[in-house]
Amino acid sequence: MKQLVKSLMIAAAVSLSAGTTLAANAQDNTEAKSLEELMQLVEKNRVSSRQLSAEREAEFTAARADKQALLNQAKKQLSDEEARGKRLQNQFSENEITLANKEQELENAKGTLGEMFGVVRGAATETIGRIATSIVSSQYPGREDVLESLAEAKELPTLPELEELWMALLTEMIQSGKVVTYNTDVFQLDGGVENKEVTRVGVFNLVAQNGEYLTYNDTTEQVQPLGRQPEGYVISQNSEFTGTSEGYAGLYLDPSRGQILGLLTQKATLEERYHQGGTVGYVITVVLIIGLLIAVYKLVTLTAVGGKMRSQLKNIDNPSDKNPLGRVLKVYHANKNSDAENLELKLDEAILKETPKIESGINVVKIFAAIAPLLGLLGTVVGMIGTFQSITLFGTGDPKIMAGDISMALVTTAMGLIAAIPLILAHSIVAGRSKSIVHILDEQAAGIVAAHSEKE
Repeated sequence: MKQLVKSLMIAAAVSLSAGTTLAANAQDNTEAKSLEELMQLVEKNRVSSRQLSAEREAEFTAARADKQALLNQAKKQLSDEEARGKRLQNQFSENEITLANKEQELENAKGTLGEMFGVVRGAATETIGRIATSIVSSQYPGREDVLESLAEAKELPTLPELEELWMALLTEMIQSGKVVTYNTDVFQLDGGVENKEVTRVGVFNLVAQNGEYLTYNDTTEQVQPLGRQPEGYVISQNSEFTGTSEGYAGLYLDPSRGQILGLLTQKATLEERYHQGGTVGYVITVVLIIGLLIAVYKLVTLTAVGGKMRSQLKNIDNPSDKNPLGRVLKVYHANKNSDAENLELKLDEAILKETPKIESGINVVKIFAAIAPLLGLLGTVVGMIGTFQSITLFGTGDPKIMAGDISMALVTTAMGLIAAIPLILAHSIVAGRSKSIVHILDEQAAGIVAAHSEKE
């Protein structure tokens, strides 16, 4: 490479000299005024060219000698590096053999320690999952860090690391049999943080002082409230337990370490079940409400009418227009002089006039009681139609797709029966009350007719 650079530099110098000579010759040619002068200039230039060529030849010869020296030096360096490479290769082979021998010596020196290494790694790996998800970690955080290093280690554990593994297992075993109360940060579902006093029942449950259950999130290492708490009587019993300082108290315990409580949060509430009925369920609710309102209204009015009729029975000689019995008695007083047959017809007519007012609305309650289960059956049919449509579109691979329509079918059936039962009971009560009032009217009319016949 260096020889090539030098050659290029020499060629550039020769070109520069030749250009200068030609320029000088051209200048001289311009100054020549005769053929003799021109001849002299030509001779002069020939001599100059020969000198220049000799100088160039000498420079090329000198450069050639320098390049030969550089080439010899490069060859010598190449041979030295090749020898060094062979030497390093031999040294590498010897080091490989030495390393293999040392590894064998290490295995022989470890002996049964190698088995202990596998046992420690296995025990650490198995213990990590149990300790990381244990609620004891909410009171003693960071216990799984050493275990993770042991599980991922590629060398024999040290004595302090073995002691940490032993302490982690011993702590978990001891704390699983204790009921401990301590303060910790509880991360609320709305994002807030509150320091609360919590009670840990072994490795099973965390309970707040108000009786609510708490959960330990091993991913974020945070204590959080349960998404949905159990029924009130469970919370009340738990609060009594947390408030007991001595003696014994009952507690609802989840032996699955929170799995059953976790499933509880996924369980649909009564309100959610109600809304699963959809439009048909809402219609059944309206029917139930209207039917019950009518039944309550009739029960109140019939009770008031019955009270007035009982008062009228105590004062038959002074009939009143404010109750059915008084109006029937007025018809009797207006037709005292009629014969028994005529009087009976007049009284029957008066009773027939009062009967529609007494029985109005009762049949509506009866109709609603019959409509409610039919609406439930309608919801069942609609839900099953939706289920079969889902099966047609998506198949039966995912039951969750069909769960909504099946829930609607079952919920509406239950709602129809739930609405029909109280409506039937309300209709029976109201109908019985109206029949008792009509029976009193018939009884009094029959007695009046019999007394009038005796007089005749």
